[in-house]
Amino acid sequence: MTEPLMPMATAVWLVDNTSLSFAQVAKFCGLHELEVQGIADEQVAVNIVGLDPVANGQLTWEEIERCQNDSSAALQIIIDDVPAKTRSGGAKYTPVSKRQDKPDAIAWLLKNHPELTDAQISKLVGTTKPTITAIRERTHWNMSNIKPIDPVLLGLCKQMELDAAVAKAAPRRAEIEEKQEESHG
Repeated sequence: MTEPLMPMATAVWLVDNTSLSFAQVAKFCGLHELEVQGIADEQVAVNIVGLDPVANGQLTWEEIERCQNDSSAALQIIIDDVPAKTRSGGAKYTPVSKRQDKPDAIAWLLKNHPELTDAQISKLVGTTKPTITAIRERTHWNMSNIKPIDPVLLGLCKQMELDAAVAKAAPRRAEIEEKQEESHG
């Protein structure tokens, strides 16, 4: 069963505002029944503010009343049909401490994955196209200190994101390799 958001705070609210049994609250919140009893006795979760599961769309009053009238019934959480939004691609915050690592990551990507477009590199590392161009053309102001390092090791992107970008650019890699064979052959 899916637990409610902030289960301890939800349990505090249910204990304070309903006549549900400790077992019902414990089962709904994924807590032990003794923890819920401790909440009621004000020995557990003393400083936790209750979180209303009705207000945030996880329960309805009808569901609470149904379970209050039948002590053997279990509360059913409302599962949203819309999945939680995951972070879309695009600009992402990079801590100041990691910003100086971006040129190293760009150099690594250009060296090991020439098939990636500037847009893909920009999205992976969180940089600008002029910076990528400067590193590609070796005109970056700090070029002498740039050493190619895997952006995953630097923490600038996840391995899954890199793998997805490389897979998407795979047909382009085949074109690049064909052109290199033609120029050498």
